[in-house]
Amino acid sequence: MEASEHLGKQVKRVAIALGSNVGDSPAILKSALDILDHTPGIVLQATSHCYRTVAVGPPQPDVLNACALLATTLEPQDLLSNLLQIEAKFGRVRRERWGPRSLDLDLLLFDDQILQQPGLQIPHPRMNQRAFVLVPLAEIAADWVEPVSGKAIAELLQQVDCSGVKEIVLAHD
Repeated sequence: MEASEHLGKQVKRVAIALGSNVGDSPAILKSALDILDHTPGIVLQATSHCYRTVAVGPPQPDVLNACALLATTLEPQDLLSNLLQIEAKFGRVRRERWGPRSLDLDLLLFDDQILQQPGLQIPHPRMNQRAFVLVPLAEIAADWVEPVSGKAIAELLQQVDCSGVKEIVLAHD
């Protein structure tokens, strides 16, 4: 079924980043994607492979990262609320900036919108500097143009050091 058929009109294309470095990270990312795909107003369209990267911030375990493309009828703030609720289901507690996390869901892109609201900035303000975001995002949306820079994701990827981003193979059920 096409996303537009499933969701109706006003479907927006969205990119999100997923990360986890506490608990069973592969299972957490898979479960989060399943929850997203069963959330009213959201259809999961594509997911990247998973990548292991050194964590940004205080000393902590490496992070398992991925990206996903969604189709949604939700407005940005409503989608963000859903993402935060899903994080909370997996025990996400924000104790320190860039600290360990059971699940991190970041709203990266929302169609070609540029938004600056309290608690929500689209495109994500640091995505263009982060190989752990750009590598998986380029895998599923290389031609998507980031609206602030006017550059495609593949072009942004060429401007960052990707040496610390390693694709991992997860066991399938």
